[in-house]
Amino acid sequence: MTGIALPVVLMFLLVITIAAVFGIRRSTLGEGITRNQLDYEIARQSAEAALRDAERDLFSSYSAMPANARCDRTGSRPLKDKLVPGLWESTCPKGQCRVSPDYLAASNYATMANAQAWWPTAKGGLWGDNSGVLNCSTFSGGVPIGPFTGTPHIGGVARHPEYLIEWIDRESDAVMRITARGFGTDINTEVVLQSYVRPPN
Repeated sequence: MTGIALPVVLMFLLVITIAAVFGIRRSTLGEGITRNQLDYEIARQSAEAALRDAERDLFSSYSAMPANARCDRTGSRPLKDKLVPGLWESTCPKGQCRVSPDYLAASNYATMANAQAWWPTAKGGLWGDNSGVLNCSTFSGGVPIGPFTGTPHIGGVARHPEYLIEWIDRESDAVMRITARGFGTDINTEVVLQSYVRPPN
């Protein structure tokens, strides 16, 4: 029986080491899941803020530029001019898109046929790169939060949230679709939200 103590002690050390490694891995995995969930929540709230900003943009009628707004609303935002060429087009000038139900019905994400504005740019979507300086008079595609409403940018995110407003041109029952996307602290964490609203009279 002499010399058995060393193998027993080594066996116990091995078991303790395995248990410690398993515990550390579980802790690291749990921390990663928590971090990802937190980043998702940041992206979701960022997209929610863009959705609310789009509704403010759509339903507000300013007689003067709102405080902190960078782009003038008077020539490009009035909803009453929805049929005027140049304001609501398939190219989404200044984030205002116009699309027909027939076009939407023929859209196919897999083949990229009839690409919808809110699809990823790799699939033919019209989201822009809003990381630089926005040219208020010529930009098309997504609207970053705030240029027409004065809403301040959201801090702590990898990229500013943005939105598109689509006029779905149905003859008897007009409806508008707002699509907003937000990012977390990681550029790869992205959330897209949509809402449908009736246009104001």
